[in-house]
This record gives sequence, C-alpha cells and structure tokens, in this order.
Amino acid sequence: MTKDAIVGRYPRSPEVLLSLLHDLQKANRENYLTPEDLARAASHVGLTPTEVRDAVTFYSMFSLRPRGRHIVRVCESPNCHLAGAWSALAELRRALGVDVGETTADGLFTLELTSCLGACAVAPVMMVDDEVVGNLTPERVRETLDRYREAK
Repeated sequence: MTKDAIVGRYPRSPEVLLSLLHDLQKANRENYLTPEDLARAASHVGLTPTEVRDAVTFYSMFSLRPRGRHIVRVCESPNCHLAGAWSALAELRRALGVDVGETTADGLFTLELTSCLGACAVAPVMMVDDEVVGNLTPERVRETLDRYREAK
C-alpha cells in the first residue's frame, strides 16, 4: 500500500495522528518515520511539522532513525527490575550481539528499553513488535528470538 493510500484512510483530524504515524512507520522497511512522513502527516491532520515531530519524539514507540525489522523492548520498570529484567537484558545483548539502541548487523532486530508494559503479573517482560512476552528467563528469551528469526 502506498503512503498516500495509508494517509487517505484517515480523516483530516489531529485525533488520528498517532494511529497514522504507526501505519506510516510500519510501511517503512527500516521501521522508522522519515521527514517526508512527518510532513505528510502534519499536512493531512492540520498540525505543524514541529507539533508532529514533538509527538514522535515523546513516544518511545516511534523512531526517526532506521531500526531493525523487529523491535525488542525490555521493560525497565521497578517491578520488572526486581523480577530479573536485567538478566533477560543481558541474555538479549549476548544473543543479539548488540547493546541497547543498536540494530543487529542483519537488520532483523533493534534492542530498546521501555517503561512499564502493563504486564506486571508476568514480570519480567519484553515486547517484540506487538507481542508481550512475560516470565522471562534466558531460555525463554532465546526461544522467542528463534521464533522471529524463523519467521524471517
């Protein structure tokens, strides 16, 4: 679907900005928003480019830099921290060969930290794209990454 077609599905209203930006970001192979995406969204919903950029930089789910095909986010909330999120993060760093904020050489994964994912009952938690994965152990981390590698 073209970006014009994506934008055309939305009413001309600021209330749709975040949904529009999510769809535009998904349309980019490298999982980020280009300056043209921001301008297109601003024009469509009647906001200034600065207002759109402010929204994008406020929310951690958006990026202005190219990222991997799959975004792996580890919850860094106190609950996940106490439940062992740092062990899961250490396994992710080892298994992916990258640090937080970096993308694997094959462009498949980007590793990020995020605030609470709202799944404290199954802490520690990570999110891969839109999937929440809880009760993390090093083995569960590896199994999850393998599933996404196989789906390539």
